Amino acid sequence: MKIYTKKGDEGQTSILGKNRYSKADLRICSIGEIDELNAYIGLIYSKINLQKETLHKTLNDLFVLGSQLAVEEPGKYKIPEISDSDIELLENQIDQMEKSLPQMTHFILPTGDEICAHIHVARSVCRRAERSIVALNDTIKLDANITKYINRLSDYCFVLARYYCFENNINEVKWIPNK
Repeated sequence: MKIYTKKGDEGQTSILGKNRYSKADLRICSIGEIDELNAYIGLIYSKINLQKETLHKTLNDLFVLGSQLAVEEPGKYKIPEISDSDIELLENQIDQMEKSLPQMTHFILPTGDEICAHIHVARSVCRRAERSIVALNDTIKLDANITKYINRLSDYCFVLARYYCFENNINEVKWIPNK
């Protein structure tokens, strides 16, 4: 099977359903942003030795989430869904990491080292994907767990960046506005 089909050469693509969509369609953009986020999570997974199981599960969860976005008629295809337990896992991991972190007294700049900066980029890509998904949800009703999961994942990335710095004795840079 060839990787290229030439069917998208004029800016159209298909998903699970009958219709073709512009590659600029909000649904297709949301799917693409989830794909981009998944690539960043994969980069982080390859670079750190913390949270390996959760990061690996997240890679899989993002494929699930993307496939949910790619279905025109929910229920017509048998695909997995993001569950309450997927969201709870992220919350539990956030809570576990936060137990060892110092209390935040300031906003922190997205710095540290290269890996920490990559985690912050993943967080910001996650927030962008969330904005697209919320806009998509305004036009078609999505499963509520999709928005809950993506919101919680950005929180997880934020705490993971802090936890990574803490575990590696990297100082967080506080944001102190110029007076």
